[in-house]
Amino acid sequence: MTNTLVTLGLWVLSSAMPLSAAIAQTCSKQSPPHTIALLELYTSEGCSSCPPADKFVSNLRNTGLHADQVVPLSLHVDYWDYIGWKDPFGKRIFTERQRWLSDLANTRTIYTPEIFVAGREVRNWASSWQGGVAASVKRINAQPARADIGLTVGKVASGGVPVEIDIKAAQGGKLFVALYENGLATEVRAGENRGVTLKHDYVVRDWAGPIAVAGDGRDGKIKLKRSLAAPGNAVAKNLGVAAFVQSDKGEILQALSLPLCSE
Repeated sequence: MTNTLVTLGLWVLSSAMPLSAAIAQTCSKQSPPHTIALLELYTSEGCSSCPPADKFVSNLRNTGLHADQVVPLSLHVDYWDYIGWKDPFGKRIFTERQRWLSDLANTRTIYTPEIFVAGREVRNWASSWQGGVAASVKRINAQPARADIGLTVGKVASGGVPVEIDIKAAQGGKLFVALYENGLATEVRAGENRGVTLKHDYVVRDWAGPIAVAGDGRDGKIKLKRSLAAPGNAVAKNLGVAAFVQSDKGEILQALSLPLCSE
């Protein structure tokens, strides 16, 4: 990947004094013994074939897949911005990540919508049969976790969401942390979706990583603190934090998500 490595020192320094106060009212969660599947949707508001995939991901919880089974993230890419509509959620870093995942799979083409589960592309994502998302999630859940994640999330304070993360990964890997937002809607005024109001959930608004987790075959423990940037117009009840540990080969060792504390 071309992402700049974020060091532990930078994370600790960024937490500083305000984080200690903001983390006082928190919610916490520990990852289970099994592996939670990470689902990544690569999408764009400039893509006319993307709304069905957006809706599919928004409805995942209604299909019976709960938070201890799958962590969904919607990552908006920027490579369709040139055709008339600039996606307000699009980021170059998500395009770069999609290319990295595709390179690992030895494919030269990236496209939207594209769904990966546990770092592997799922082409027939809407299928209820073998090969679809549900089957992929079930397969991942049957595997023991290769990393432990403890996640503590505070309330929005001064435009940031305070986060503490405890990681234990014997084989090491890279940690990624995302602030996501649900309940988003955009009235598209140009491009392929002109005149359509698009609705989104699990949209990644802030992203940190890769952060090296040094494994020694036994512990590989680290503890991180940071304040993730929250959009100024964000509704606190619609925000959540996701964290996952990924190997250099693209395997998801464990994932975990936690919504912000309710008032």
